[in-house]
Amino acid sequence: MVNGPYLVDTSTMIWALENPARLSGPARKALEKGPLVVSVVSYWEVVIKARQGLFQIADPVSWWKRATEFLGGHILSIRAAHVSGLAALPGLHRDPFDRMLLAQAAVEGFSLVSGDEMIGRYSGKVVW
Repeated sequence: MVNGPYLVDTSTMIWALENPARLSGPARKALEKGPLVVSVVSYWEVVIKARQGLFQIADPVSWWKRATEFLGGHILSIRAAHVSGLAALPGLHRDPFDRMLLAQAAVEGFSLVSGDEMIGRYSGKVVW
């Protein structure tokens, strides 16, 4: 298994809280082992996609508080270096949230915990 720190992607956060059976064995181990990092990118994604009806999360603000308390990870803000990291990413994935999470993981040297097949096509450290 790839070593941490582990940046937890949005879907993994949702599944960890709502449906842990969807997590793979290595993802579960990474969440247990830590250290964990959660990005404000995931919060941004949940707010936008909940308003669009794509995520069934009635109150994204309280969900974020509950998710970060449950996972207990460090909260990672978006920095200019992360935005610059986007320039180095190949255009394999169109989702801007996932692309920023990939850039953050690459810049910070984190392993990304994600079950997204498109994310797995990148050359970074991905756990699933």
